Amino acid sequence: MRSVEDILALLGGAEAAAGQLKVGTEAIRKWRQSRAIPAKHWPAILAATGLSLSDLAGSPAPSQDTPMPNLPPDGATACLVLDDGAVFWGLGFGAHGTQVAEICFNTGLTGYQETLTDPSYAGQIINFTFPHIGNVGTNVEDMEATTPVARGLVVKQDVTDPASYRNTLSLQDWLKRHNIPGIAGIDTRALTARIRDGGAPNGVLSFPADGRFDIEALVAQAKAWPGLKGMDLAKEVTARQSYQWDETVWSWGKGFGKQVAPTHRVVAVDYGAKRNILRCLADAGCAVTVLPATATAEDILREKPDGVFLSNGPGDPAATGVYAVPAIQGVLDAKIPVFGICLGHQLLALALGAKTYKLDRGHRGANQPVQDLATGKVEITSQNHGFAVDDKTLPEGVTVTHVSLFDGSNEGIAAPAKQAFSVQYHPEASPGPSDSHYLFHRFVGMMDKAKAA
Repeated sequence: MRSVEDILALLGGAEAAAGQLKVGTEAIRKWRQSRAIPAKHWPAILAATGLSLSDLAGSPAPSQDTPMPNLPPDGATACLVLDDGAVFWGLGFGAHGTQVAEICFNTGLTGYQETLTDPSYAGQIINFTFPHIGNVGTNVEDMEATTPVARGLVVKQDVTDPASYRNTLSLQDWLKRHNIPGIAGIDTRALTARIRDGGAPNGVLSFPADGRFDIEALVAQAKAWPGLKGMDLAKEVTARQSYQWDETVWSWGKGFGKQVAPTHRVVAVDYGAKRNILRCLADAGCAVTVLPATATAEDILREKPDGVFLSNGPGDPAATGVYAVPAIQGVLDAKIPVFGICLGHQLLALALGAKTYKLDRGHRGANQPVQDLATGKVEITSQNHGFAVDDKTLPEGVTVTHVSLFDGSNEGIAAPAKQAFSVQYHPEASPGPSDSHYLFHRFVGMMDKAKAA
């Protein structure tokens, strides 16, 4: 029996098949998802292709559980294998290949391109809980880094043709360009529940060009991968040399702007910085010099900054802290104001004497509630982190400023005597709400106060 994909190919592709059989693209999507074509369309298919009745895909969709090792269900072209031996079969898209990584989930409804290009996702395969991924395509403006480092993506529905005036390249072609495999047709809610209940597993996404699978070898590969704990990934995504940044935030009908007459000199240490963070700094009046993650205190102070920003980034903060913490401590000793986000928040905490730990499931999405303990106000925030600061290890003089309303974990600290503060979440959003943009202006106010002292 021929697979649905084989039959669609004989009909000239999905679009041509929809026209010949007088159905919409949604019907084609459902056929692909169920891996079966309703019998009422068989006569037209037989007439158009010359196939025999026994060739047609009329059987019900197989279970996602592996029926036989190495033998995919009819129509499946890719699989996701977890380190506990679980196998999810689906339809591959994007680039052919095999990637091993930590499997995480993201609950955002929009912003998949910004998510895929956020350097903090290095070493991870992203399971999107929102089913409609790819519907607005991709464009150059929504890139948060020059090259995406996420290792793969998992989605529920087949990736559809883009429908957006901003689209310049379909997600399918964009993934091929960046050598990222994807898998569709997965029960993403079931996968998310596994992560919620058991923690983030190692996994392998395999979309082989030859259609051959060795499940036993893929399980072994997932088990052998060391995981993110103890892994320094900032060195893999940081800038290789220093550069200046003067682009400001995007506005409707104008795009990105250019900075005019900055008032403060800021060094941004790049542990995997998102572009929109740099834009927010520039928009707040900061002339930004970006330095690599391995910059020493001497490298930073040589720029004579009014303030130092510690960026987001991937991996275990304790591993990156081996070289980052001494640099940050040198800046703090020089009484330069410091602001950190995400990994930068964790590194600042380590430099102040606290410890970090790995979360079981992480916080990833654009709908994460955080409470500002000073005001009592709740901010809806964008988050992407798998490690957190341990409140119980904060030294005297360092206070908790923000907490997660999901699990009570730390979301912000301040060390007034050191002129330093940081947050775990992403006030720059991209994607996500802008409730927390005020933090960039708080940083500017701190620099103003230090200048006036």
